[in-house]
Amino acid sequence: MTRSRDVLGLAAWLLASLAAGGIGSRFMPDAWYASLAKPSWTPPDAVFAPVWTALYVLMGVAAWTIWRRAGFRGSPVGLPLFAAQLALNALWPYLFFGLHRPGLAYLEILILWAVILGVTAIFWRESRAAGSLMLPYLAWVGFASCLNLAIWRLNPPAA
Repeated sequence: MTRSRDVLGLAAWLLASLAAGGIGSRFMPDAWYASLAKPSWTPPDAVFAPVWTALYVLMGVAAWTIWRRAGFRGSPVGLPLFAAQLALNALWPYLFFGLHRPGLAYLEILILWAVILGVTAIFWRESRAAGSLMLPYLAWVGFASCLNLAIWRLNPPAA
């Protein structure tokens, strides 16, 4: 693999991962979210952007690590599943913040977490480094799932 292909590949995987965040960031906390009851362990809003940025970078590097070894043919399940989790990741803010549907968002984030787990397991088998890079993301989405559930339970839909 040439150095320029390597660098371009890394840039492409980082861009793809950060693009999912960019799409999701179109739906941000608003007055509706501010009015919701939240558990005491909800992080301050200012925490989310830097954490997510770091996670998108880690995800991009993980996918690049897998792609770099043998391209798309080298990971015929892992890389497409990675792309699917990016799409699911971009969908969650729309469901939660855009549609104001925490129950639907909770169901979606459970699917997202399961897909991330699958990607992490596949990446781990192909490269322990890539699998390790996915672990913070898996943990954060697990935490976000708990937070989503708590908010949904604290704010039952109006009858």
